[in-house]
Amino acid sequence: MLKVGLTGGIGSGKTLVCSVLEKLGAAVYYADTEARRVMNGDPKLVTQISRLFGDKAYVGGTLNREFLADRVFKDHGLLASLNELVHPAVREDFSRWAGKQNHALYVVEEAAILFESGSDRHMDLTVVVFAEEELRVKRVMQRDGIAREQVLDRMKNQMSEEEKMKKADYVINNDGKEMLLPEIIKIHKTILKRG
Repeated sequence: MLKVGLTGGIGSGKTLVCSVLEKLGAAVYYADTEARRVMNGDPKLVTQISRLFGDKAYVGGTLNREFLADRVFKDHGLLASLNELVHPAVREDFSRWAGKQNHALYVVEEAAILFESGSDRHMDLTVVVFAEEELRVKRVMQRDGIAREQVLDRMKNQMSEEEKMKKADYVINNDGKEMLLPEIIKIHKTILKRG
């Protein structure tokens, strides 16, 4: 099964691209969503996170995401420590999941930090969804109802768009000026040829 890593900065439109790829026959693993599930459901990981962050890490047996986000987006060392725990667990979960997707044309791991986490090394090819920073900031402020500064704080913890595009096999431009669907279909056809 061909494995495709799909990434892009916050607000770039990764989820939209993935929803179209799903309609075209791909199976998509949404790493951020699945990471939350793993962080709540893997007893070993729950223990490790609780040791790292203390009693406030989980409230009523559920990950206290707001508390963790507040801590890690201000402390790069703490973020790195959390990632060292979470990334291997999510990578293992993705591998199990991918092995069960026999009905799909190919599998996609959608991950905001595909390159930062090293997950790209486990993919057959990588795709970056690109949009200019100002457009991404506006999209996230509107989508999440958060302040500009909060969006910029999150962006600081991600690799630059330029760096991602250098590392990627393919780039999809989602700047709102060009039609997106033809770009997605072109990438889909290219992936099928590679498979």
